[in-house]
Amino acid sequence: MQRITLLAPPACLVTSISLPLEILNAANELARTRNRKHPRLQIDIVSQDVGPVVTAGGLSVVASATPNMIEQTDLVIIPSLWRSPVKNLIRHRWIMPWLQRLAKQQSLICAVGTSSYFLAEAGLLDHQPATTHWHYCDQFAERYPKVDLKRQYLITQANTIYCVGSVNSIADLMVHFIQRHYGQTIARQVEAQFSPEIRRPFANHAYVEEASKPHQDETIIEAQEWLQRHLRQPINLAALAKQLQLSPRTFNRRFKQAVGITAGDYLQRQRLDNARELLRTSNFSVQEVAYASGYLDSSYFCGRFKKAMGQTPLAYRKSVRGKLFKVI
Repeated sequence: MQRITLLAPPACLVTSISLPLEILNAANELARTRNRKHPRLQIDIVSQDVGPVVTAGGLSVVASATPNMIEQTDLVIIPSLWRSPVKNLIRHRWIMPWLQRLAKQQSLICAVGTSSYFLAEAGLLDHQPATTHWHYCDQFAERYPKVDLKRQYLITQANTIYCVGSVNSIADLMVHFIQRHYGQTIARQVEAQFSPEIRRPFANHAYVEEASKPHQDETIIEAQEWLQRHLRQPINLAALAKQLQLSPRTFNRRFKQAVGITAGDYLQRQRLDNARELLRTSNFSVQEVAYASGYLDSSYFCGRFKKAMGQTPLAYRKSVRGKLFKVI
């Protein structure tokens, strides 16, 4: 993911493009500190005309390209626009053909807030899950009955098209993209910089079309549920396989085929997610967090946590609580 395109029509909410851009740039610079040959992001700001564009807050951004000048891009971010989405559709009809062309090329397309109207108007969300700004959900559902509106989700994914209901949630989606393209360590470092105390993991509040269709291996579902219930205890995966009347080799093969990762990696993820939550919300010591997450050796836990998150458990706790204040 090297070429990023930011759409900037007049009256857009500039934070819905500036925030994801800053997050992506931070990840790219971290990648370049590890490898100076790693290419810089190529960034295009697109509007109907080249030149200054006045945003909803009165700030100006400079469009460097028009849609006809962008033949290919890896990711396009469409910002939320101020006021009536329907009036904006009429005012900016030039956007829809461009989005249709990008969708055919399988570019990642991310619509923030009311900009999901452009995707729906272009027919790109027919029979697909989508979300929009909460204030316009009823209007959206009435105007686009073919769209599977997910009111309770702030992020939806259907193939390469993402809809985000709020500016805050665009940060969650960008961290998800960073983890996919730059790795978990850089994602955690970026997360620590950009308000980790209010962030929720992508998987916790996103509707993903593929994820909504769970695998059908009932034995492996039983294994997943058992691992979740017993993650605080010492676990012998070979014994679990025997309990399920499978050989260890067959168990490992079926688990990876169904879930996409090994049972051991799945267990580690569950334990580390539990540890992160305890570090955020409890006053447990690091040793207590380790024990409550299934790690009998706190030094081993700290090593696993740092490898996965890019920082120690104490540093993580300080970063997520860094904006709390004391009453004097």
